[in-house]
Parts: sequence; C-alpha cells; structure tokens
Amino acid sequence: MATVEKFGLALSGGGARGFAHIPVLEALDEMGVRPSVVTGTSIGAIMGAGYAAGMSGAEIREYAIKLFANRSDVLARVWRLRTKRVKDRISETSAALGQFDAERVVDSFLPERVPHTFDSLELPLKVVATDFYGWRPASLESGSLYPALAASAALPILFRPVRIAGRVLIDGGITNPMPFDLIEDDVDLVMAVDVVGGPASKENRLPGTMEGVFGSTQLLMQSIMAEKMKGPRPPDILIRPPVSARVLEFLKVKRIIEKAEPAKEDVKRLLDRALSASLVGS
Repeated sequence: MATVEKFGLALSGGGARGFAHIPVLEALDEMGVRPSVVTGTSIGAIMGAGYAAGMSGAEIREYAIKLFANRSDVLARVWRLRTKRVKDRISETSAALGQFDAERVVDSFLPERVPHTFDSLELPLKVVATDFYGWRPASLESGSLYPALAASAALPILFRPVRIAGRVLIDGGITNPMPFDLIEDDVDLVMAVDVVGGPASKENRLPGTMEGVFGSTQLLMQSIMAEKMKGPRPPDILIRPPVSARVLEFLKVKRIIEKAEPAKEDVKRLLDRALSASLVGS
C-alpha cells in the first residue's frame, strides 16, 4: 500500500440519522487525524461544513444537543420559518404549500462558526446536490456556502428546490447519497460513513404515508450506494454507525449520538490499520 499523505472523508445523507456522524468526527479528533478534504450529502454536508469550519466533533455534539434539547423551542423556531404570505407560497408556476424555504432553515439552524462562503472554511468541502433538470449530481465547492447546503438537503416533500447559477437543485441523496467518488482522485485514502439506513419494523406492519415516502427514499439511496460500491474504487474504509432513528427524529439527537458511540472504536481500529499498512508498504 502506498504511503497515506492525504486522507478524505465522505459523509452520507440520512436526516436526523446524520447525528451518528458525530462520534466518527470525535474519533478522528482523538486520533489527531485531520482530513485533507471533506465531502457530504444533505445532513452529511451540514456536518461536514461544521467540521470544515474548524469545529471539533465534541463542539458539534454540544451544539446539536443544545439546539434540539427543548421541543418547544425547536417547534417555535420552525413555526417562525413558515411561509406567511400567499404570494410566497407560490413557487414560480407551482404551489409550494407545506414546503419550507431550505435556505432560511439552514440559516436559522447552522452554528455561527460556519462561514457563509466556501473560501472561508479551514478545509476544502464538496457539497452534493441534485440537478433536477440535468438528471445528475451537482458538486458545489465554491461561492456561497449556505445556499449549497440548503440545496443538498432540499428533499422535495419538505423543502422548495434551490436555484444556484441557473440550475434548479434538490436533495443530493437522490443521485449521490454517499459521495466518496468525488474525492477519490484527491487523496490516498477515503473513509466513507453511511448513516442512510432503511425501513425497519419488528411487526412487519404497513407503513403510513410519510413513513412510506421516506422509507422509499432510503431504499433508493441504498440501491445507489450498493451499485457505487461495485465500482473500480470503493472507499478504503466504510463505517456504518449503529443507529435506529427515523429520518425526521431530530429531537432524539442525544440518543442517536449515544447509540452511534461504538463507531468510534471502528474508526480508530480501521484507520490505524490502514495507516500502519501504508507505512509498512512504503
């Protein structure tokens, strides 16, 4: 194995399940290992932005738990983001009833430590969205950061699409839920973290409408990732933290993080093995 000089980190989408990325970031901090580049989709892009901005995994944990600690405060914040005027509920030619403005949501929930431009980040970051009319992934890595993060997380059932540089963009998980391929040519070693998950029920019951929609999206993303893993260069290290939360269970942040704690040892063991092997083979 060649010497590892550059290490890349790819963080998947997954909604509230994305809080399981936090123990992985903490493990890297505890090892004293810093990636050369970070890429992410949806919640993975948001977590990656905090990390690329210089926040430690522990700081991201503290912020996330504090942000979602009080149900009433979270609901009040979301209520303030609702569309108030009828004319704002019409998105160009179609109704946008029930959809939130993703850019306003990102601006409201991101920590102040995250800058507004890619150039102000401490680490290079590649954010993945989906070009709706282009039928392909869109990699965003320069210019305004917040619209890029909003586009990456703009799942159509919840958020209006985001327009950037003439393109109409939606959630990146639709086309590239775990974007390890975006950085494989930039680094010697790629670690990918999958928190997408999928539908699960002990009773094998029929899902409700929303559960069916989100579960179907998870199945789509799992299919895409499975095909990508068959490619010429899958990630050198794949981490799948244990997490059982549903996509929108953000109020369970503390439990999600605690459930994912075992991923720390997986990260340390696998990364240490890869780094050791690179030294032996150099």
